[in-house]
Amino acid sequence: MIYDSLVNKQAKMAVIGLGYVGLPIALAFGKKFSVIGFDISKKKIELLKQNIDPGKEMPPEAFAGCDITFTDSQEALKDANFFIVAVPTPVDDHNVPDLSPVKGASEVIGRAVKKGDYVVFESTVYPGCTEEDCVPIVERLSGLKMGKDFKVGYSPERINPGDKEHTLHNVIKIVSGCDAEALDQVAKTYESIVEAGVHRASSIKVAEAAKVIENTQRDLNIALMNELSIIFDRLGINTYEVLEAAGTKWNFLKFSPGLVGGHCIGVDPYYLTYKAAEVGFNSRVILAGRYINDNMPNYLHKKVLQHVIKFNDNVKDSKVLVMGATFKEDVADIRNSKVAHVVKNLLSYNIPVEVVDPNADSDELEHEYGFKLTKEIGKDYAAVILAVAHKEYRDYDDAFFKSITKPEALIADLKGIYRHKIQSRPYFCF
Repeated sequence: MIYDSLVNKQAKMAVIGLGYVGLPIALAFGKKFSVIGFDISKKKIELLKQNIDPGKEMPPEAFAGCDITFTDSQEALKDANFFIVAVPTPVDDHNVPDLSPVKGASEVIGRAVKKGDYVVFESTVYPGCTEEDCVPIVERLSGLKMGKDFKVGYSPERINPGDKEHTLHNVIKIVSGCDAEALDQVAKTYESIVEAGVHRASSIKVAEAAKVIENTQRDLNIALMNELSIIFDRLGINTYEVLEAAGTKWNFLKFSPGLVGGHCIGVDPYYLTYKAAEVGFNSRVILAGRYINDNMPNYLHKKVLQHVIKFNDNVKDSKVLVMGATFKEDVADIRNSKVAHVVKNLLSYNIPVEVVDPNADSDELEHEYGFKLTKEIGKDYAAVILAVAHKEYRDYDDAFFKSITKPEALIADLKGIYRHKIQSRPYFCF
């Protein structure tokens, strides 16, 4: 059995894709098995060889005691017997699932897989994608057949970037397999590193569906909060005070408004609605939530723009400071950051915008979105947008904002962390 071979190190595991999902998996298994960590980025591989995580999620000590070889060589994958795919699954500019990374990984595996090997996908996809889109690629390039020659499983990732409490080790892992034997072996393999245990799904499709609705549910709840925040703003009510009051009831779900970016909550629902349309059902509720959340950057930039125009004769000389550029607090990841939409919208009105962030990489921002970080916070801003609640920003007070802004400047605090602190300037929060 493959699990016993992995334990005895007679077989090797390969993790394909070493981002915020793949790297923790590779390091965890590296403490138990012999692992090949594969990524197409040569720059990333060189850093990983030095025990440096480019995503700043895993500390250097996490690499200690790991039997792992980092490589960008596809040839090295031929030594593996258990493949885990942890590549991104984004959407394109039209919100259509972009399967090119996961299909590319399937091609790589197809050229390396052998009889008796296992292939497990962790990338978030719509129900049916693993067996209908990925497996045929592996079969075509390898000349082998799933079930007969190699086994397939699906175990959706549940990594939450920046979260040090809910980790790979202490969050229940969903596992599934193409047959009973595959399910058993995949389950045993993951049980070796996941202390919380595993949930054995009845099929690969069930496991795929379970993952995609986890983030769809969160997306819809946040969309409700965002819509409520727009309503309460027009009524002159503070949304966070309303939520605090409502939250005193035992069964009130505690969600808050905000920009929904990143590569999960803002993306996964489109995978489900795409598949729904393919089988003849046009989603209404899910897409309504997506519409609200995707339009929150527009709502925010218009609020700031209206304020700047009202209190400044020359808009082109009215600087706006944006604090935070990553997709969420205390991470370095800028993928699908909705802050970038806010910045671009303001720049389109020729408003000078300065962006600061203690975690983001300025060169990455310029490459991805066309703007760089400002090295230091200046003065005389016409508005300040606290877009991401990094820990470095949490202790700022009214005196700080007074020192860097004009008297009529708007402090737009998207996360409400300065509520009851800002007295000397107009204040707004979602």
